[in-house]
Amino acid sequence: MSGNASAEGQVDIIGHILDSKFLEVPFGHILLPQFAPIFGIDFSITRHLVMLWVASAVLVVSMLVAFRGRQLVPSGLANLFEAVVIFIRDEVVAPTMGERGRPFMPFFLTVFFFILFCNLIGLIPYSATPTGNISVTAALALCTFVVVQVTGIANNGLFGYFKSLVPSGMPLWLLPIMVPIEILGLFSKPFALCIRLFANMIAGHVAILVFLGLIIMLQNYLIAPFSVGFAAAIYLLEIFIAFIQAFIFTLLSALFISMAAHPDH
Repeated sequence: MSGNASAEGQVDIIGHILDSKFLEVPFGHILLPQFAPIFGIDFSITRHLVMLWVASAVLVVSMLVAFRGRQLVPSGLANLFEAVVIFIRDEVVAPTMGERGRPFMPFFLTVFFFILFCNLIGLIPYSATPTGNISVTAALALCTFVVVQVTGIANNGLFGYFKSLVPSGMPLWLLPIMVPIEILGLFSKPFALCIRLFANMIAGHVAILVFLGLIIMLQNYLIAPFSVGFAAAIYLLEIFIAFIQAFIFTLLSALFISMAAHPDH
């Protein structure tokens, strides 16, 4: 009996974290449209894809509602968004890139708000966290990687950019060692962005489900208040982490772009 309960708890945890072909609803689920693979690629609609659409729609609608009218002094939702924009500009972009970072503000703001809304939407019951899918975080990291390379080449030229990857004055006999290391470092930055966001978002959900699953696994209702209390505490912490992870991803993106644009600084 205990083994079955433990197995059920594990299945519930894995099922909540992984992507699936159905949406969870009270007392059941809704099967999503499935399509035949095209050139070996599955274009079927999944739960995380739907959550990406929902997060994007909520973000766009929120922005349109907040700034539907031109106001000299913003209020309400517009005031909240403006405070975040100013924070990203003054505390993220300005310290890392200076005035040269102004043209990149639309990219950084898009990354921050999109990740934030994806993180927060996963805390709603019967939803899922898109940023808990490594494919999503890899795509976001790839966007930063492309911007980094394009910026580095645009500012330093193709030859100058790749030349700057190796420190100047390096002895020739070290080049066969340093060049592969620097090339590996080039790809390790987006990899770190991808794994950091993915791991942090999935870890909190696992912890919440594990605490709640203890009630079933131990088959003791006396532990329920403690399990629910710890799960609620982690849930509140996850709200804070949702903002922190969006901030860290944006900050590291700004830092990597600045390093590529001005490798000598």
